Formats: sequence, structure tokens, C-alpha cells
Amino acid sequence: MKKLFVFLLIFLVAGAWLGQMMVQDPGYVLLAYKQTTIETSLWVLLLLLIVGFALGHWLLNLIAGARLPGAKVRNWQSRRSQRISQKKTLKGMVALSEGNWWKAQRFLSQAAERSDLPAINYMAAARAAQEQGDSTGADALLQRAREATPEAEVAIGLTQAQLQLDRGQLEPCLANLISLRRQAPKNTRVLRLLQQVYVQLEDWLSLIQLLPELKRQHVLDTEALNALEHQCHLQRLQQSLTTLEGDADAQQQLQALSRSWQAIPVHLQRDSELVGRYTELMREIGAEAEAEKVLLDLIKRHWDVRLVECYGLLAGQDAHQQLENAKGWLKKHPDCAELELTLGRLSMRNAHWGQAISHFERSFELDPREDTFSELQRLLHHLGETERAAQLMQTQLGRLAPGLPSLPLPEKTD
Repeated sequence: MKKLFVFLLIFLVAGAWLGQMMVQDPGYVLLAYKQTTIETSLWVLLLLLIVGFALGHWLLNLIAGARLPGAKVRNWQSRRSQRISQKKTLKGMVALSEGNWWKAQRFLSQAAERSDLPAINYMAAARAAQEQGDSTGADALLQRAREATPEAEVAIGLTQAQLQLDRGQLEPCLANLISLRRQAPKNTRVLRLLQQVYVQLEDWLSLIQLLPELKRQHVLDTEALNALEHQCHLQRLQQSLTTLEGDADAQQQLQALSRSWQAIPVHLQRDSELVGRYTELMREIGAEAEAEKVLLDLIKRHWDVRLVECYGLLAGQDAHQQLENAKGWLKKHPDCAELELTLGRLSMRNAHWGQAISHFERSFELDPREDTFSELQRLLHHLGETERAAQLMQTQLGRLAPGLPSLPLPEKTD
């Protein structure tokens, strides 16, 4: 109210002042163009200019208003199309999450034609088509996504790679992923899928080369990465002989196996499973003496009871020296069941039957394992010590089932 009063007061003052000015000096304006002249006062000219401006403004609004209905219709149609697209997208995504593949594909495909982000709809529709077994339709939908949104090639390519992997199309999937890796070398999804494809293709060499990048980009956690590295080198070690030609001699086999072993990182060369597999392969090709040297070196650098047990399975170049090496470990490891088992086996290689029995019994006492029991039983039977073998069997049965109930038994017969 106060603002209105102030405004009216200012308006009255300004009007009074302007009226006073018009009375005192109306001014004079002469406009001449060729033979035409117009004479008027300054205030009348100003009034005409104000009226002309208002009339022009009104005409412009009138012209713009004549075009407005068409624009309004177009805007309304656009908003309506977007609402329909959003509703169908929502219905399609709900159907996709519920496993209603046909309905999902239908709604998502229809919504893509009106969507601002058609690639998302087409990729989801491709997944629905894949679930129905329509691989051709899925690929066609992904192609439409590429045509609609070329800049989303990595996302579309990843969707296609996943579908190819699900179908078992490993070679096309691999080619697709290699192309995507060139475009997005640090994309963790690309690297993860690439790792899965290499595993299924059993391409362990390529996977070994990929391991550093998987580690740098934190694609897998430490435990999973270590397990994968272990699997790669184990499988690569096993493939070292199968990739050779059929007429490869023992020397060529030994060289191939040695190359694979040297390619294994140092920290994994102490892994008992890898060492065990390596020595087993060396035994298969008749290179037990070379395997014994490798094991001896590893045990000296890092004590591992599983490596010690592997050492007892090998027939080294000098059986006596091999036994002496193992005896030397007893000073630092007097109560090791695996070492006693190894000493028993090496004693048998040197025909020291009594020592072998003592070592087997000591090993069985420390850890009653089945393989120790079997070794001792076999030796006793071959030595003709049937009563001792029977007593050992009875002891073993007592260990296996110590809590048998008291039941009637038949009388012993001579």
C-alpha cells in the first residue's frame, strides 16, 4: 500500500512538472522530405512516437500469436511421445527383471523409437531376445543401437561380448573384446570378460600376459588374482608337453618343460602343487635326476614338508647321496612325519629294509596317514612278517573306529 502511494505521488509530481514544461515551452519540430513538410510541437511528436511503438509491439505479438498454436501442438506431441516412451521403457524393464522376455523385448523396442537414449532400450531388448534364444534378433537390435548412438560403441560392444560369451561363441567374443580393449584399454569390464574368455579357451599364455593389467586396474581382488596366477602357471606347465610334436625326443621334452618352469615367477616356484606337478612331469619323461636337483635346491632355500615328500618319490642319480641329503634334514626337523616317510622310501631304494620299517613306523606314529600305512604294509608283506603286518592292520582299524560298540563276536579258530 505504501509502495502504491509513493508511486502515485511520484507520478503526480512528474505529471505536474511535465504539464508545466508543456505550457511554458511546447517546442517546435519541422520534418521536411522533398515537397512535403510536417510541423508540430515536440510533445506531440513524442506522443506519436510512444503510440507508434505500442502499435508496433502489438502487431509483432499478433504475428507471433498466429504461429504459436503450431509450436504448441508440436511441443505437446513431443511431450506426449516422451511420456509414452518412458511408460513403455518402465514396463519393459519391469518385464525384463521378472523374466518376461517377450514382453520386455516388445516394450523396450517400441520405446527405443521415441526415446532420447535409444541405445539403452535396444541393449536391454537385445538381452531379452537373447534369453528367448533369438541370437539373430539380439544382434540386429545391437546394430540398431550402434546406428542410433555411435558414440556408445564401447557399451554396446560390451553387451554384445557378454551375449557372445553366454552363447559360447568364444572366438567372435575374443575378437570383439580385443577391439574394445584398443578403444578402452583400462575398462575393467573389458578386462574381466577377456579374462573369462581366455580361461574358457584355455589360452593360458595370453592370460599370463594379461595378469599385470588385471592387477593394475584392480579387476580382481588379491586372493582371486593369486588363485588365477597359480592356475595359469599350473595349466601352462601341463601344456608344455602336450604342445610338442609327437616325435619329440626326451631331450626336447625336457627343454620344453624347463622353459615353462623358468617362466614361472620365483615366488610360485616354491608352491608345493606346482613343484609336485613339475616333478611328476619330469618323472613321466624319465628326467627324475634333473627333478631331484630342482627339488633339492628348493628345499635348501625354503623348507616345505610337501616338497620333502615329493623328494622321496624321485629316483635321483645317486640313491645313497639322496638318502644322506634327507638324513641331514633330521637334525633341524626331528619330528616331521613327511620327512620320516621320505626317509623310509629312500631307505627302500637303498635296500635298507630295517631302516625303512623304522622310518615308516615313526612317520605313522607322528601322523597315521593312509599312504604311510600302505608303504609299511607292503614292505612287511614282502619281508614275510605277516604277524607284524596283521598287528599293524589291527592298530589301523582301532584308529579308524575307536568307538565300536561291544557286540558278540565268533570264536577264533586255529
